[in-house]
Amino acid sequence: MKLYELVTEIKLLDRRLTLYEEKYGVLSEDFYKALMAGALSEYDEYDETRTDFSRWKGIYETLIRRREAYAELIRGRGVAESLRFQPSY
Repeated sequence: MKLYELVTEIKLLDRRLTLYEEKYGVLSEDFYKALMAGALSEYDEYDETRTDFSRWKGIYETLIRRREAYAELIRGRGVAESLRFQPSY
């Protein structure tokens, strides 16, 4: 995947996570830590919440992977070499 594609996907994932963060009132990082620690099991009985949590978790894990891929590519090439610069003339 190209660097600019990763940036586009990261921003899209951020927007999708924002919807869950606003709905449930916590940031995704805190949600994920609590979920992985088993601290949210009391919500398992609610179908909507269980579905939301599953999707939220998947989106967050995808975001983590994309950020890792971005960091690896940018380390290897540097910012100056990675810029998509197109003169306007």
